[in-house]
Amino acid sequence: MEREKILEARGIWRVFEGTKGPIEVLKGLDLAVTAGEVVAIIGASGAGKSTLLHILGTLDWPDRGTVQIRGVDPRECSSPELDSLRNRDLGFVFQFHYLLPEFTALENVMMPAVIGGRDRREAEKRSLHLLGEVGLAERVHHRPAELSGGEQQRVAVARALVNEPSIVLADEPSGNLDDQASESLHGLVRTLSRSKGQTFIIVTHKRELLDEADRGFVLAEGCLHPIGKGSDALPVL
Repeated sequence: MEREKILEARGIWRVFEGTKGPIEVLKGLDLAVTAGEVVAIIGASGAGKSTLLHILGTLDWPDRGTVQIRGVDPRECSSPELDSLRNRDLGFVFQFHYLLPEFTALENVMMPAVIGGRDRREAEKRSLHLLGEVGLAERVHHRPAELSGGEQQRVAVARALVNEPSIVLADEPSGNLDDQASESLHGLVRTLSRSKGQTFIIVTHKRELLDEADRGFVLAEGCLHPIGKGSDALPVL
């Protein structure tokens, strides 16, 4: 059975003005992702990985080209429709966890659901369940400063999942973690994708993540280049 195409980017161009003239970061880039996939994108520093993720997540707009999320073009949405699409279909995990220090792990995870209008008791129940799934059932009432770096990032993953988004976009989610914590987080992404049917698009400089991904790409010269399964198949960057 063919899986639903959940996100499609076509002909994406993004140009920035530099001191010596225009800098073409993305040059007619194409990407199609189906439901439940884990897609990893690697590339050299400055290749445009974060720029691409921001465009896919509607945090930035391309100069040319289109993005469709579940068949909807975000640029054709009204402001309330765009807010609804982001709240319903998109979750974000960044290199830094961006947890609010004065709130507990549970409160941080709950926050997007409460802001989105979900019943507080329902939000708390779901947040407790997610924190259990990411291995933090015993840490729900700890504040970020009382958690390790790996635990903080797991809270951030749970927060990204609380509204049950169709797509989770992750920008260097293990960039600040040691090897053991990184490996644990990568395995968690794979497990959550398989158990929940959620799509993960992850940009990273860590080649090991390709072992947990269904497909991998190198972002170079403004375009995505498919690579074979496993980090041993990577070209030299």
